[in-house]
Amino acid sequence: MRHMRVLLTGHDGYIGHVLLPMLLERGHHVTGLDSFLYEDCGFASEEASPGAVVRKDIREVEPDDLRGLDAVLHLAGISNDPLGDLKPAATYAINHEASVRLARLAKEAGVPRYIFSSSCSNYGAAGNDFLDESAGFNPVTPYAESKVWVERDVAGLADDSFSPTFLRSATAFGVSSRLRGDLVVNNLVGYACTTGDVLIKSDGMPWRPLVHIEDIARAFVAVLEAPRDLVHNESFNVGLTSENYRVREVAAMVAQTVPGSKVTYAGDASPDARNYRVTCDKIRSRLPAFEPQWTVRKGIEQVYEAFCHHGTSAEEFLSSQFIRLKRIRELQTAGDLDEMLRWRVTGRASPAPQCSAA
Repeated sequence: MRHMRVLLTGHDGYIGHVLLPMLLERGHHVTGLDSFLYEDCGFASEEASPGAVVRKDIREVEPDDLRGLDAVLHLAGISNDPLGDLKPAATYAINHEASVRLARLAKEAGVPRYIFSSSCSNYGAAGNDFLDESAGFNPVTPYAESKVWVERDVAGLADDSFSPTFLRSATAFGVSSRLRGDLVVNNLVGYACTTGDVLIKSDGMPWRPLVHIEDIARAFVAVLEAPRDLVHNESFNVGLTSENYRVREVAAMVAQTVPGSKVTYAGDASPDARNYRVTCDKIRSRLPAFEPQWTVRKGIEQVYEAFCHHGTSAEEFLSSQFIRLKRIRELQTAGDLDEMLRWRVTGRASPAPQCSAA
């Protein structure tokens, strides 16, 4: 295996805090680029550091940030539907326009690989049938639309010298020092652990494919190290086909795991238009090095143990420490961020980061 020079955008985010150590352990030379909006969020512990850190908005990347690299692994962006809905124009500017611009700059700088963190949310309102990578898209949120548009536009840049790959991850769960509480598994466990209620906010019927963040990180590593012809301009659903569940099935597993908890429904619970289940057979057949190791049930146990270990209270769990939308609103209320999610320099110790990390 050749050790590569890699730019990892969003390295200080939820997935980045797990992917970065994996890359370093395998001997790759990593530069991290992040806005550090969430540097005090989650469990806020220190982990492995990249060889170099660029504190910068993904919208402000310059050619010099990309020269001499073997690959760009692009995680940075608006990370979920509620945050994407807050200011759709900012979502499109960061997730779509900046991601395509990054790919163009990488190609111009001679970077041969570009691995994009896409999403199974691209399939959107898709019904109950299993979908593979050839299925049509039906995005229902700005977040999902932005991912679809990046795949469309970056695929058109592919040629003999520039090879993009699109990893459509299932809905993530699992422990990271930047743990997010706004993802369905983590959210249900957090409510159960801190309030005793496994609170379902929809009617519980939507299907979701689910994947542990360690397995997402393994997929990035497998693609990075794969022969080019196996991944060139390809899309992969990331997860395990067996790990598609209705939300109410996940809630039942949480109630079985967290002592004394019970499933409840929010007073305004209603159907969710986002409904899709996917097959993840292509990535495992194409890339034998990708070996997922987590199930949802094991992940529920891991997240529960983490909340217990840290003594997380209901007040903490429901705060900006774990909920990305609340963190952004908090920063905007304080005057630190503008409406397009750019840092305001005034009042800060130094001009620094400007864009969210996934």
